[in-house]
Amino acid sequence: MLIRGGLGLGIIFFAVWVYCLLEVIMTDESRIRNLSKTTWIMIVLLTFEVGAVAWLVAGRPTTQPRDLPYKGNTGRPVLRYPEYDRPGRFAATNPDDDEAFLRQVRERAEQQTRAAREQRAERERQAELERRAQAEGRSAQDGSPSRAAPEGDTSDDKPGGQTG
Repeated sequence: MLIRGGLGLGIIFFAVWVYCLLEVIMTDESRIRNLSKTTWIMIVLLTFEVGAVAWLVAGRPTTQPRDLPYKGNTGRPVLRYPEYDRPGRFAATNPDDDEAFLRQVRERAEQQTRAAREQRAERERQAELERRAQAEGRSAQDGSPSRAAPEGDTSDDKPGGQTG
């Protein structure tokens, strides 16, 4: 019976030690009291139950953070972004009300449209040059003089030179 009691007590002490060690590791360093996080880890790790009790008494944060979303939270809310509450801070406005911003957007859209037109025209010029080069290359292989067909001439489209 005494062995079972000692074993049970040992398991409880071990569980408390593991709990305290994990809690030291997972607690934010800014909330830990009295010593640094590394020092508390070493104390709990090396002194077992004594370190665990010391952590619970002297190192563990005394209160939970007040911004937890549980049902009974009655603490005042913790501001997550206090820089937004500074006096004199630039306040964002609706972009539709800012004429300078709208003018800048319009100018940029016009520049992008112009650039797209120029790129399209350049691609079309390159394609036309490639078609002409291919046509000249075929006529040089055939031995026939190169003659560019006038636009709208469809006599080469039908077999046997038939016209429609």
